[in-house]
Amino acid sequence: MVPTLETPRLILRPLELADADSIQRIFPQWEIVRYLNAIVPWPFPEGAALGHIRDSALPAMAQGDAWHWTLRLKSAPEELIGRIHLARGEDNNRGFWLIPSLQGQGLMTEAVIAANDFWFDVLGFPVLRAPKACANLASRRISEKTGMRLVGVTESDYVCGRLPGEMWEITAEEWHAVKERFAARGNIRY
Repeated sequence: MVPTLETPRLILRPLELADADSIQRIFPQWEIVRYLNAIVPWPFPEGAALGHIRDSALPAMAQGDAWHWTLRLKSAPEELIGRIHLARGEDNNRGFWLIPSLQGQGLMTEAVIAANDFWFDVLGFPVLRAPKACANLASRRISEKTGMRLVGVTESDYVCGRLPGEMWEITAEEWHAVKERFAARGNIRY
């Protein structure tokens, strides 16, 4: 079961089929998709959000292999503004996106803190790894701010093409040492 998570400014609500229309409307923006894995179809076809939720995300959630949330401002809880997910696996445990008009305000850092806390303290995983394009500087800053460290450089296919990529990692022990500085900023509840 995927619980609702909260941060000082966000509600992380479990993904559901009813979110497909909102995602289909706001997700297909170049600023959102360009550094995502090339498995994301581009141009984003009609019905792709529904297909992804119905055929991939919800079954993985039901099997306990993935945890998907929509991001919503507490001040406007009916409006979907992004997504974050966690997934079992060796080298790709977390991914996220946020609408461009709300980027750069620390919202995704809040969501990442809540997701990391859930990954380590509720699910009990020992390590979290997140790949990203080297050119995705905003994602890199979030990884740095949340205590992750660069552990490898590769080349990968992204929606925008083949680019140098990075692998970022944090262990449970490292996370517990880092998260105290975030606790002072507000209560993260499950």
